[in-house]
Amino acid sequence: MMNKNANKLKKGGRVFPIVNATILILVALVCFLPFVNVISSSFASTQEVVARRFILFPRTFSLDAYRYILSTPTLFKSLAVSVGVTGIGTLVSMVLTSLMAYGLSRKYLFGRNFFNFIVVFSMLFSGGMIPTFLVVKTVGLIDSYWSLILPVAINAFNLIIMRNFFQALPDSLEESAKMDGCSDFGVFFKIMLPLALPSIATIALFYAVTYWNTYMTAILYINDSTKWPIQVLLRQIVIVSSGMQAEGSSVDVVPPAQTIKMAVIVIATVPMLIAYPFVQKYFVKGALVGSVKG
Repeated sequence: MMNKNANKLKKGGRVFPIVNATILILVALVCFLPFVNVISSSFASTQEVVARRFILFPRTFSLDAYRYILSTPTLFKSLAVSVGVTGIGTLVSMVLTSLMAYGLSRKYLFGRNFFNFIVVFSMLFSGGMIPTFLVVKTVGLIDSYWSLILPVAINAFNLIIMRNFFQALPDSLEESAKMDGCSDFGVFFKIMLPLALPSIATIALFYAVTYWNTYMTAILYINDSTKWPIQVLLRQIVIVSSGMQAEGSSVDVVPPAQTIKMAVIVIATVPMLIAYPFVQKYFVKGALVGSVKG
């Protein structure tokens, strides 16, 4: 009887890795193939896009969609706006979030439970689009790049993850530093921040993706088309390409809207894909420690 059970366990131990690997490969293909289709379709010719619904490898290589998009006069200005908003916004958000998260992680902070409640409450309930717009308008941020940064400078979810990370650090680190004469800011900048690098890299990536994908706030707060970020301009290019040639475009033949949509997705996604490998080694560790420990 024992031998039969042992054989079953051995057989199950051999079968499970095969089944597990098969499932993971299928899931990876489901996630990966649509993106390959998007990239291939953006480089395919007009006739191929019309004839084939799913393209893994374009038979005829074409750059018409990218020529059309790059011919838009304000493209590089919008790209610079998005890069600037993403860089400055991520820096501002990380400074504010890390300072507030560290403060809320200290058990001796007066009113700590109340402020933590306010953070959680703001994550579940918000004032809404119209009250937020009125606040932004009242403080004079309409048509200002700061309107794309300040209203979303601190994300409650990111704040909680970073707060939990600071809470997981031993209190003895702070106590020993203060015994050596360190101030609160000295403890934060010289000890806590270097130890929180995995969490900082993770949250910075979250903020960078949010700022790079800025769309709705730009629609609401930016009336000057010369100040549009790249996402809004790309959407406008897709709308225009569906009916007519973009104003000022140097391309004589407008590619089909579907090809332009694919090229727009590639342009909007590639920068974040390039940035991700630099923080990948911190990403899993920072997300898990910040969300599990508390």
